Amino acid sequence: MENNDILSRVKKIHFIGIGGSGMCPIAEILHHKGYQLTGSDNAESDTLARIRGYGIPVFMGQKAENVNGAELVVYSAAIKDDNPELFAAREKGIPNVERSVMLGMVTRHFPNTIAVAGTHGKTTTTAMTTQILLEAGLDPSAIIGGKLPLIGGNGRVGKSDTIVCEACEFVDTFLQLSPTVSVILNIDNDHLDYFGTVENTIRSFHQFCKQTSGTIIVNGDNANAMKAVEGITNARILTYGFAPSNDYCASDIQPALRAREKFTVLKSGRKVTDVSLSVPGKHNIYNALAAFAVSDLMGVDASQAAKSLHAFTGVHRRFELLGEFGGVTVADDFAHHPTEITATLTAAKEMGFERVWAVFQPHTYSRTYLLFNDFVKALKIADRVVLSEILAVREKNTYSIYAKDLAEKIPGCVWFKTFDEISDYMIKNAQDGDLILTLGGGDVYKCAHMIVDKYKKAGK
Repeated sequence: MENNDILSRVKKIHFIGIGGSGMCPIAEILHHKGYQLTGSDNAESDTLARIRGYGIPVFMGQKAENVNGAELVVYSAAIKDDNPELFAAREKGIPNVERSVMLGMVTRHFPNTIAVAGTHGKTTTTAMTTQILLEAGLDPSAIIGGKLPLIGGNGRVGKSDTIVCEACEFVDTFLQLSPTVSVILNIDNDHLDYFGTVENTIRSFHQFCKQTSGTIIVNGDNANAMKAVEGITNARILTYGFAPSNDYCASDIQPALRAREKFTVLKSGRKVTDVSLSVPGKHNIYNALAAFAVSDLMGVDASQAAKSLHAFTGVHRRFELLGEFGGVTVADDFAHHPTEITATLTAAKEMGFERVWAVFQPHTYSRTYLLFNDFVKALKIADRVVLSEILAVREKNTYSIYAKDLAEKIPGCVWFKTFDEISDYMIKNAQDGDLILTLGGGDVYKCAHMIVDKYKKAGK
């Protein structure tokens, strides 16, 4: 946080990887605050088109000369130290900060920062909260990890003093934030390559809570989340969940058509409204309840919040329905941790399909190795499982773990090296009434779209 005042000293900022989902909305906010921006990226995308629409110059490819004239350089976590632009900035003595540091600096320009943290559900809950506040006329700024259909992107610049953002725990990036309101959705055994143990993860969340100045809204049903708020005296604590003892409770849960649950919201034991969701799964009841609690704190009418939650149809890569082809439904989801996969597949199994096909791309060797048995158990929920190779991301395979190791533990599971092979297999084997659900935090969505394209070419 030592760089916190740098924004008052500079005007020209260059973003390395400006098209990234976490970078684009920050750039939008700074642009609207009058900063002169440039950016670079390696591939064209919808976000780059959005950025160019503001008149911000974007260089394709990353070269040392792209940072010329910049007074500050912002880079995403994916950028390596030998990146030519980052290397040049450091050689020239240009101040440079990682994206999470810049997020912290930007949010401190907003008197009311609402930060959504947790191992699972951050993007959906941030999007739900944004939609409620926006439709209630509170005009928030927002930084979301996925595309919210209502705003046509993953960020917006509002005119109020409120910003809603995701607070990611990976490598403690959320400790760059000093929120007014924090949401703790859950704490699970993820990112163990960094934290080592779930106890270390809880300690980081506890520190995050200590940096919250107003209110902490925490999942009272999640034991680890409740451990994180133990001893917190710097902020008011409100709980939510299914247990009646929570400040906000989901009661009278009624499974509806296609697993879009209906439930009643109780506040301090008294009914305030009924909610009917348009997104599947009990995990989304938790997400909706957290978003409702935030909106209630912000003074939004309960019926308006319920209306917005019903209108919320999800975000990009969160059970995103891509279409039905010859009776086969194709959908894509970001789930890449066993808990997320369990929630997503459980919801899918309740939706009335003949068979649920899980097409899973394992994400990082360390996660696959450390949570191996959990992955096996979660994937077995599907009727059939197809695996791709493990996506390395930032790692080398020092664990000697392979997709075939998972496949051997899951009855009937097959694995392929390429998405082309997987899509061919799915076209040949999926039948009328089936759901093909691609799962993973990497680029498995490309496989989903490949399947869709092959169905279309076949005239289905």
